[in-house]
Amino acid sequence: MTNTLPQSVLLVCLGNICRSPMAEEVLRQKAQQAGFNLLVDSCGTGHWHEGEQADERSRRAAKTRGYDIDHLRARQIKESDLTEFDLILAMDKSNLADLNNIKNKLNTQEKTNLAELALFSQHDTQYQNQKVPDPYYGDMQDFEHALDLIESMADSWINKWK
Repeated sequence: MTNTLPQSVLLVCLGNICRSPMAEEVLRQKAQQAGFNLLVDSCGTGHWHEGEQADERSRRAAKTRGYDIDHLRARQIKESDLTEFDLILAMDKSNLADLNNIKNKLNTQEKTNLAELALFSQHDTQYQNQKVPDPYYGDMQDFEHALDLIESMADSWINKWK
């Protein structure tokens, strides 16, 4: 499925205030530029920041590159996301393990037509199977670096779907 264009993609990090909101808007814009009609959303595996805007540093880094994420609000993943999205992309292996745990806890009846789970970096030739480091405890340079990786990884998915 990762080779064919999904209808919906969910991007997941820990708190949904740093990496995944940036990745949501980057992938949304790149999909639109490629002519894809793709529903893109993001969430976190944790609940700590539910309802909050993205971290100010994420918003600033994104804005300098033409991505507006001011309107996004953090939310926690829910079991129904695994049936409502075609593809769920994790920012790191810990997030991916959390997603697999949620998937494995679903009862057998709910396990039909579940989203494919993958690392965001799965198809990136430069950063394949690497994580997007969480910049939360870092400085602006860490947010810029995360955005560099996100743009590269988003491009790799777009190229894979072309």
